[in-house]
Amino acid sequence: MAGPVSQDWEPVVLRKKAPTAAARKDDKAVNAARRAGADIETMKKHNAATNKAASSSTSLNTKRLDEDTENLAHDRVPTELKKAIMQARTEKKLTQAQLAQIINEKPQVIQEYESGKAIPNQQIIGKLERALGAKLRGKK
Repeated sequence: MAGPVSQDWEPVVLRKKAPTAAARKDDKAVNAARRAGADIETMKKHNAATNKAASSSTSLNTKRLDEDTENLAHDRVPTELKKAIMQARTEKKLTQAQLAQIINEKPQVIQEYESGKAIPNQQIIGKLERALGAKLRGKK
């Protein structure tokens, strides 16, 4: 080993990044700038801290809703259909669960149709007709 040992590395300088816009506006930064005597500009933004966009149109909508008396309810299973499903199922000696399994639906669906709580779905009624071998829809 002959000769002096030398390094050919460049020095690396690490710096903090400049403060973000939010950091420049916080109370600490503003107070520090005031103490240092820097110029501080303040302005009130139009509609700041108010939710006028949401509340201005509601009065029109509430009036319209108050005047609206239309009854909006889903159709329910008619009584004739409920009875027809129950009758056809009992004639085939099937339980609600067995019938549901045959048509690939949950037992709850059959329950709802037979109790009249379900919203009629033509696809399900078609499956029931095929599984029970009975016409359920022709009576409307």
